[in-house]
Amino acid sequence: MTLPAPHPATARAQRVQLMIFDVDGVLTDGGLRYGPEGEAIKTFNVLDGHGIKLLQQSGVRAAIISARQSPIVAKRAADLGIAVLRQGVHDKRAAFEQVLAELGLSPADCGFMGDDVIDLPVMTRVGFAASVPNGHPEVRARAHFVSEARGGQGAAREVCDFILRAQGNYEAALAPYLA
Repeated sequence: MTLPAPHPATARAQRVQLMIFDVDGVLTDGGLRYGPEGEAIKTFNVLDGHGIKLLQQSGVRAAIISARQSPIVAKRAADLGIAVLRQGVHDKRAAFEQVLAELGLSPADCGFMGDDVIDLPVMTRVGFAASVPNGHPEVRARAHFVSEARGGQGAAREVCDFILRAQGNYEAALAPYLA
């Protein structure tokens, strides 16, 4: 029996030491809902959150770089133990360069998951670029990995699981739940 060929992005995912996520359209479905006081309401997926936690437990750091500013995102990042959070960033490339300098990483050691053209300045520099199937066509065309799940519906979890598998840490991440 012949085993299936590994995904072309596996070697890229093996190098990831920092996985960066966009928020709207990646960690959420991209919809903007407003409450009665005009506050933005975002819905996050628990599968994505647990995947990010598993990734961090395996030694891969997580970060968020988002163009929008929201206390909800700060709360979600805190809940997930994500210390590297950049919000209200319209020049994602500059924010990415600052994060690299702070953490002493090279672009090749990073991954980024985005869905729109504002994400391209980072996606085209990282070693592992991911997107969602409902992302902008230009973004999907430049991604090394496109999830099957849509943004906010488990897409980030797919990427986390893919990295865990590529780095040989998937079974260890699941082991506590199978004991």
